[in-house]
Amino acid sequence: MSDTRAATVPLVDEATAIGKVAEIFADIKQTKNIDFVPHFWRVIATNPTQLEVVWTSLKRLMHPEATKTESLLDPRTREIIAIAVSATNGCNYCINSHTTAAMKLGLSREALGEVLAIAGLFNMTNSLADGYQIEPDVRPPLE
Repeated sequence: MSDTRAATVPLVDEATAIGKVAEIFADIKQTKNIDFVPHFWRVIATNPTQLEVVWTSLKRLMHPEATKTESLLDPRTREIIAIAVSATNGCNYCINSHTTAAMKLGLSREALGEVLAIAGLFNMTNSLADGYQIEPDVRPPLE
């Protein structure tokens, strides 16, 4: 993939953001403990409602500690799931973002390779199960 692909809309300048967008930008930096607003957030800020909805959901699920709620999953596991889904969906931006976050949380390159191997394996086995239309014979308990 090329790094020269440009966003389809101009990024909202974090220095000139106002109102709700400026508040969310500040919250993103504080919550993620970073000193800049990543491109993803600056692009979707072109629609402040979407920015608010996506940030609220992501903050609650990926950074529950910041919302004073608990998660059954630790931060690194949440990032590993994000990497696997992003790789499966082919999202270069998200792969890089979540790999960086997971590595900051201690994920090694070797473990990243294992995550991607498992994601790739299940992409294959899921395709086979779907292609053959295999009827499930092992189901989780309902209770």
